[in-house]
Amino acid sequence: MLPGKSDFYSTERAVFFLIVLTVVLGCVHGNSLCTSRRCLAHLLVNKSYLSQPQNDSCIIPVYVPFIEYQTVAVDTKNTRLVSRLFATIRWTDPELAWNTSVYPYDEVILPVDKIWTPELHVKNGMRATMAHNFNDLVVLSNGTVEHTVIINAEVNCEVNLFNYPFADDECPVPIETYSNFGCGAKLIFNEEVKMVDSSHGDWETIYASLRKQRDDRYYIWVELRIRYGNPFITFMLPSILLVLADLISFALPLGGGERNSFKCTLVLSFTLFLNILNEALPGDGQCGPVIRIHFCICLIMLVLSMLVSMMLTRVAKDGWWFFCCCVKGSAPKSTGKKENEDDEGEAKVDINVVQLDESEDTQMLRKVVRFLEGLEAKEGENEWHQKLANIVDVVFFWFYLIIVVAYFCVMILVMVKYKCSVNHFEFWY
Repeated sequence: MLPGKSDFYSTERAVFFLIVLTVVLGCVHGNSLCTSRRCLAHLLVNKSYLSQPQNDSCIIPVYVPFIEYQTVAVDTKNTRLVSRLFATIRWTDPELAWNTSVYPYDEVILPVDKIWTPELHVKNGMRATMAHNFNDLVVLSNGTVEHTVIINAEVNCEVNLFNYPFADDECPVPIETYSNFGCGAKLIFNEEVKMVDSSHGDWETIYASLRKQRDDRYYIWVELRIRYGNPFITFMLPSILLVLADLISFALPLGGGERNSFKCTLVLSFTLFLNILNEALPGDGQCGPVIRIHFCICLIMLVLSMLVSMMLTRVAKDGWWFFCCCVKGSAPKSTGKKENEDDEGEAKVDINVVQLDESEDTQMLRKVVRFLEGLEAKEGENEWHQKLANIVDVVFFWFYLIIVVAYFCVMILVMVKYKCSVNHFEFWY
C-alpha cells in the first residue's frame, strides 16, 4: 500500500524540525565556547573602535593618577632640558563594556594598537615622543581602560644662566592632549608627582611639582640647580690664578725684561684659555652668563698691567721726558750747548796751559775728572729715574691689588645673589 500524502508531509516536517534543532544546538554550543577571556578580547578587538569615544559633550575625561618625573640631562650650551615622564592614564570607553552575566570577568587584556588611546604631548618640547610602556593594556567590564605611557621630551627651557656657575632656576614641562573647538580629551591630574634620579652631570633636580595656570593648562614645575664644583674649577679658578700670578709678578725687577716677558706670557695663556673654553661656555640668551663679562674684565686687567709694566721699564731707563715731544726735541740742544761750553772751557784751559805752560799730565787729569763727574751725574740721574719708576710701580701695585680684590668680591657676590627674571611661559598665549 502506497504511503499517503499526509505521511509525506509528516516526514518533511520532521526533517525540518531536526535541521532547526541542530542549528539551535550548534549556536548554543558555539556561544558556550566564546565565554573565555580570549574570546571576549577577540570580540572587543573585532569592534575596531580606533576613534575617540564621543558623547554628547564631545569631551572625554582622561585621568592621570600617577606621574613619575626624571631629569635625564641639561644642555647648558643650548639651554635645553631633557626629561623623561612615566604616566598612568585612565579613561572610559562605553563601547568596550560587556555584560558580566555572559562574560563573568572584571577585566581583560587587549592589544594597545587595536583600540583608541590618548596622545600626550609636551607643549614647549622641541622634540617629544610618547611610547607605550607595554604592547597591551587592561580594560575593565564597565569600559574603563588603564594604560601606562612613557614621554621623552627635549624641552626648550630658557634657563637663567646669568649666575653661572652658581645658577639655579625653574623650568615648566607642560603636558597636554588633543582638544580643539570644544571636542577632544581633557586631562585630569592627581597633584602628586614622584621624582626619581635627581642628579645628572653638573645639574641636580631639587623638586618637581604639578601646577596649573587654568583648568586646561597643567605643567610640571621643575627646579634645577647647578653643582658649582666642577664649573668653578674649570672656569673661575684659572682666571683667579692667572690674575694672582700677575699680582705676584710685581716682585720681579723692572730691569732685565723678566717681568714684561712673564706678563706677556700670562696674557697669551689667558687668551688661549678663552679660545679653548669658547665652545664649553654656556649659550647666550635672555639672561646670558655674566662669566663672559668676567673673562673680558680679567683680560683687560692683565693687558693693562702688562702695558704699565712696559711703560715703567722705559721710565726706569730714560725718565719721563720721552712722553713729551717738546722735551724730547729740546734735550739734544741743551746737550750740544753743554758740549760747546766744554769745548770753550777746554780752549780756555788750553790757553791757560799755554800761558801757564802746564804739563800734559795735568791737562789729562782734568779731562778724567770731568769724565768722572759726568759719569757720576749720569748715574745719579739713572738712580732718580729708577727710584721714580719704583715709586710709581709700588703705587700701581697697591692700586691694582685693591681693584682686583674689590672686583672679585663684587663679581662673586653678583654671581651668587643677583637674580635675572625670565618669562618661562612665552609658549602659552
